[in-house]
Amino acid sequence: MKQSDIVIIGAGPAGLKAAIECASKGFRVTIFDEFMKPGGRLLGQLHEESKGVWWNGIEESNTLYEKALMLNVEVYLETSVYNIDKQEQDEWMTETSKGTWNSSCLLLATGAAESPFPVEGWSLPGVMSIGAAQVMTNVHRVKVGQKGVIIGINPLTMAIARELQLAGIDIQGIYVPPYDQTLRQSETPEQILNNMKRLAHLAPSPLLRVGSKFLGSKIIREKAIQFYPKKGFSVWDIPIHFDKTITEITGKQEVEGCFFSSIEADGTVDTEKQYHFDIDFVCISGGLYPLAELAAIAGCPFYLIPELGGHVPLHDEAMNTPVENLFVAGNITGIESAKVAMVQGETAGLSMIKTLSGFSESIDKQIDDSIQKEQRTRAEAMIQFHPDIDKGRKKMLELWENYYKNSHAFV
Repeated sequence: MKQSDIVIIGAGPAGLKAAIECASKGFRVTIFDEFMKPGGRLLGQLHEESKGVWWNGIEESNTLYEKALMLNVEVYLETSVYNIDKQEQDEWMTETSKGTWNSSCLLLATGAAESPFPVEGWSLPGVMSIGAAQVMTNVHRVKVGQKGVIIGINPLTMAIARELQLAGIDIQGIYVPPYDQTLRQSETPEQILNNMKRLAHLAPSPLLRVGSKFLGSKIIREKAIQFYPKKGFSVWDIPIHFDKTITEITGKQEVEGCFFSSIEADGTVDTEKQYHFDIDFVCISGGLYPLAELAAIAGCPFYLIPELGGHVPLHDEAMNTPVENLFVAGNITGIESAKVAMVQGETAGLSMIKTLSGFSESIDKQIDDSIQKEQRTRAEAMIQFHPDIDKGRKKMLELWENYYKNSHAFV
């Protein structure tokens, strides 16, 4: 059995940043990640920000990774973690495919996973999640196809569609997902339009930016979909169709085409009129949800907070959980940008330093400053994956306060 001061699960933006913070203070840090490269969600990100500045996730990842190695952080890639357990001597035991480690503190920075939705024909080769297309294109430099469509309109879609286009891939259109009137497992076109109107300030078209100001009313949104242009509105020359959905993906051995139909604001699909066109790939974009299974194994309480993307482990602003010496950071706490995850990793690192070194006014000041930095980073974010993220964070803090009113002891 091997020993470390701090074990971090997840070598994404939060995990790497936390490792750097702790290792810079002389602590022994070990990171595990199941992917073959460090960086997590950073690896696929490449987009233009304000004033023409480009955010290159691979470069950011390389910078963090190199700094961690310089500080003697042990990084184990292509490594699966299959169990974590609190030992009698108040140490965490982490069992992995590379062996077992004991540590005083454990940080879960496991990130997020994609939420797919079914479409007839989605098992054909050539159908993939939007995140898989992003990694194939930006990390492995492999074109996912020549001409295709994306099903699902959300902030993740818009960012990755642009990246695919820059790689020379022809995006024929972005469509709303099929809506099941019985299960209601996806949103209606009206609900999607309501969510996406908050991103209109990023649209290259002045018409879209101005038009979004009139979408505050549900009635107006319904009318907007009813009279939506047949060719859709284009962003970066990519047509966006709030009034059409892909009903079937076709092909014998691989994707060869798809059928689409009109869809009303309430999700009713016009199945009598279907139109077909040829494509060679389809991306499905259903959004992200926190990967929190290991927190459940550790005995951390969970709460469903839709504004944060799903079930989230209970935590405070300093990234503590109710389980002693267990910390969380990044998308496991709620779906946000990589920049927010990096600051959360910094905060978690400082909290672990405080746990191992003891109380001091200096470390408390650094933690408070980091929390304020996270709030500023969130406020300055160009894209919010969930429009009511601040509401979700407030809910979590209220749950934390209520938890400690009812229980003053750690689990």
